[in-house]
This record gives sequence, structure tokens and C-alpha cells, in this order.
Amino acid sequence: MKTILAATSALAMLAGGAMAQELNIYNWGNYTNPALIEKFEAETGIKVTVTDYDSNDTALAKVKAGGHGFDIVVPSATYVPIWINEGLLLETRPDQMENGGNIDPAWMDVDWDPGRHYTVPWQWGTTGVVVNTKYYDGDIDTSGIFMDPPEELAGKINVVPEMGDVMGLAIMYYGGEPCTNDMELLKQVRDGLVEAKKSWLGMDYGNIEKFAKEDLWAGVNWNGSTFRMRLANEDIAYGYPKEGFVVWMDSVAVLKDAQNPEEAKTFQNFIMDPENAALISDFARYANGITGSDAFMPDDMKTAREINIPDELKGKGVFLPTCDPETQAIYSRIWTDLQK
Repeated sequence: MKTILAATSALAMLAGGAMAQELNIYNWGNYTNPALIEKFEAETGIKVTVTDYDSNDTALAKVKAGGHGFDIVVPSATYVPIWINEGLLLETRPDQMENGGNIDPAWMDVDWDPGRHYTVPWQWGTTGVVVNTKYYDGDIDTSGIFMDPPEELAGKINVVPEMGDVMGLAIMYYGGEPCTNDMELLKQVRDGLVEAKKSWLGMDYGNIEKFAKEDLWAGVNWNGSTFRMRLANEDIAYGYPKEGFVVWMDSVAVLKDAQNPEEAKTFQNFIMDPENAALISDFARYANGITGSDAFMPDDMKTAREINIPDELKGKGVFLPTCDPETQAIYSRIWTDLQK
């Protein structure tokens, strides 16, 4: 009898363990579709917790500090090599997963993760400017909106706290190329940003509601986020700086010290299903890198200016490279000055 009871208890513990499967996702704020998580939980029985961050640097610092408890992170392309080189990511081989063949060939053999050994496409988009056209009727396709703010917009400008994007836009505004180490040009960038900041209201993340309610009128922002603002306020428009704008991709990676690596791999495979990838885009309003997802995407994304770059500006988009450590350190010092 004792043997039977012991066996029964062991089975109960195993069953309880299966029921207690967990996954802890560390992602950008307001970027994860609750419907996607609900579907994943229903199909897999894995309980998901999502924790938000507001920048690539925030996420990297938090994980490097240890004791975070996260399984998954969603870094931008310029940061993926840093995560890999720091030994922070698990090589999960998404290219060999059941749904790995759904990755769009254009996003498969990428510089930051050749052959997709670590990461799965989440979403991709651009960084430009947002303007409420009720308060400004000038040219919005310029980084001058935040670098040389029009008088009408001063004091109502917000710049997202993402160093790579803001530095990239500012460098291109002054005629340079991302990752330049031209100190004369970088001094111009530094001085220009510090002076421009006098006309900004803040450098905050997650401002969809503030723009919709017209507490903010302009600034640096991402295209999908701006799309969501416009859906709430028709006067909001997205501009592609003619001096150069940023193109980016965020990808899902599993942390090397993940407590739930198998569950994390299951999630990577899950989001490479076209219908699930479309759920990601339907919420945050960015394109994704999964072939076949278009059939499930909202119709309004097919014609939206925020998603479809105007032909005359397509050549102005720049996919940011990963800067060498020395150059990155210079940018970090400029960024620190800007935060003061």
C-alpha cells in the first residue's frame, strides 16, 4: 500500500509540475498583444508573465545584473550581437524549428544573427517623427522637428529614450552616417541635441494616450506606435526625415540563464506561425518578418503611410549597424550629457 501511495504521490507531483509550466517574457512596454498570450496559454498550458522595459539599454543592464528571472528578451538588431558576444543568449536554432521555414528570406540570413541561430523575428519598422498637424502645418519629413524645433511645437515635444535611434537620426540630420566616429561631427550632434532639448517637454516611453489627448504635439517616435496614435486622433501624422531615418527589427531571443528554456523555445516556434505573427502586428501595428502573415493582417495596415514608406523617401531609410565598442562609448557619453 505504501508503494502505491508513493507512486500516486509522485504522479501527482509530475502532473502538478506539468500544470505549473511558466514563461517569463521581458519585452518593450505596450508591445505584446494580450490575445497572443491568451492563445499561447490556451494551446500550450504554459502560464505567461510579461514584464516591460523602455529601452535596449535598460533591458541589457537589467539582465547583466543577474537575478532577473526572465526567459525571453526582445532586443533590437543593433543590440543582438552585444547580447550574443556577452554570452547572454541561448543558441536555440529557430532555423531548425517546425515553423522556422516561415521566416521571410529577407529576414533570415541577417548580419546580426546569420542563419537565425538565436532569434526569431518579432516586428520591424522605422523611427521617424510624429506631428499633430492641427498645431503645425509645415514639412514633417525632417528631423528638424526635434533638432531645430518650430516655435509652434516648442514645449510640446517628446523624444523616445532610445539612444541608438535618436543618435542615428541626429547624426544623419547633420550629414553623417550612423556609427561615425568623426569627433567634429559628433560635437555638433552633442551640442545640437543639448540645445534642442530646451524645447522638449520630455524623453519618455509609451505616449500613445498623451499624443491622442494632445498633451504632446510632436517628437521622435516609431511608426507603429504613431499609427496607433492616429487611430485615436486623426490629426496625428508620421514623418520620414529626408535627412535619413532609422529602419530596425526587434527579435525574440531566449536567455542563457532562462529557468524555462523549453517553454521559451515553444514560444519562439509559436510566433513563427503566420496567423500568430499577424496577431503581434494587429496589436502593435508594425510589420513582421513571417511569410504568409499578410493574409491575416488588418486591412488598414496595407495602405497606412506609417507602414508604407513613400516612394520618394524609401532610399533615405538606414538599417543601423552595431557600432564598435569605442564608438558606442562615445555615444553613451553624449547620451549621458543629454540626460542631465
